[in-house]
Amino acid sequence: MPESLKFDVVIIGGGPAGYVGAIRAAQLGLKTACIERDKLGGICNNWGCIPTKALLAGAELYSRLKHEADDWGIKVDGLSHDWSQVIKRSRGIADLGDKGVASLFKKHKITHVQGHAKIAQARAAGEATVEVTAPSGGDVQQVIKAKHVVIATGARPRALPGAEFDGDKIISYKEAMSLKEQPKELLIVGAGAIGMEFAYFYNAFGTKVTVIEMLDRLLPIEDDEVSKAIERAFKKQGITTHTATKTLKVETKKQSVELTVAPVDDESKTDTLKADKVLIAIGVTGNYEGLFDDSLGLAVDRGHITVDKDAGYKTNLPGIYAVGDIIGPPWLAHVASEEAIACVELIAGHKPDAIDYGAIPGCTYCHPQVASIGLTERAAKEQEIEYTVGKFPLLASGKARAVGATEGFIKLIADKKYGQILGAHMIGENVTELIAEIGLAMRLEATADEIIATMHAHPTISESIHEAALGTEGRMIHF
Repeated sequence: MPESLKFDVVIIGGGPAGYVGAIRAAQLGLKTACIERDKLGGICNNWGCIPTKALLAGAELYSRLKHEADDWGIKVDGLSHDWSQVIKRSRGIADLGDKGVASLFKKHKITHVQGHAKIAQARAAGEATVEVTAPSGGDVQQVIKAKHVVIATGARPRALPGAEFDGDKIISYKEAMSLKEQPKELLIVGAGAIGMEFAYFYNAFGTKVTVIEMLDRLLPIEDDEVSKAIERAFKKQGITTHTATKTLKVETKKQSVELTVAPVDDESKTDTLKADKVLIAIGVTGNYEGLFDDSLGLAVDRGHITVDKDAGYKTNLPGIYAVGDIIGPPWLAHVASEEAIACVELIAGHKPDAIDYGAIPGCTYCHPQVASIGLTERAAKEQEIEYTVGKFPLLASGKARAVGATEGFIKLIADKKYGQILGAHMIGENVTELIAEIGLAMRLEATADEIIATMHAHPTISESIHEAALGTEGRMIHF
């Protein structure tokens, strides 16, 4: 008979939602287990957030040495790169994440179960039955009983219809960050954060990159001015972009891949693009196949599990919850973690603050970096909100000039009547770090006046936020 264990909370999935939720549950005194069929840390630590940032950091260093060293009085002779070491460094950093989470589980006395989980029963009495097999399947090895089960299995790349991933010519982000050989030419379908980051990374190391986006601009969810600025930056870097362009067909050849594309408003005007590989980065779909017994009737919608966020992320099944990418957009690790914490705190009888889904920071780590939170100008207009804008160019920042990072701007959107901060949109050096100030401001319902009254150290790029706040009142000092 398979071994049977009992827990207060079982979390399925060991990524940013799963392991964070498990740690918080254990802190609250709940007997907790986490079931993960692959490495702890999930996609984020192993194949996403962390290793990609390692790749991008290397790309930025290489690019600056290649294009800017002379400006700094630094002489670099015979600059080159070792592709295998570029990839090796990233993979080594990813490996540390798995070990780090395992150490945290040990510290908090969380039971880590390696294997594939399937919820066999979900009862109104509050005890669910989870069967665990080997990651590859087979006979049930363990049966776990739990009062509460939290699904945190994340999502996987969504394929382009008619062009399934083959791991060779048609690849996802997972293959893109670990290719043994650097492609000479790369096509990228999708100009969201993933597509844009890989476009910058490969171009920096010398790959000829072309980006195809069906919508009318790059980074389509960002503010219009940010999209225009990043398009100019990519063009300057030598990256070719095609917006308002639809990919009609993908054909793999022996040594290449060919894409048939056309304008979205006239599919008769086709063109053929060729490269060594094509990276498909058009979104994700939830991982819930094989997770539930079919008889349970789990409610799903468009590839994601349906939950009631106001009721603590409950599914339609008793005692079963779901958090993170598995429940749909915005598909961000920090959102997943906060949802997991809120979920287990409610399970433990606490009353956590509700997550403000209107004030979620989003970051894209290409160069220049992009970061945003809250309303765009377009959204403010659509909602008929009267607003003011303060926009400060980094070219006017002394610190930005000193460090050679003058590309970009800081843009604040404030309510016209009261000055409350409604949104921020940034492009430039380290803006993915600066955005936290606006996140705190929005949480506290701060006004532009309160940012103005907050002294910012000089010289720092963060002074640009102060200047942008002044700009909402038409009184910038340095521009």
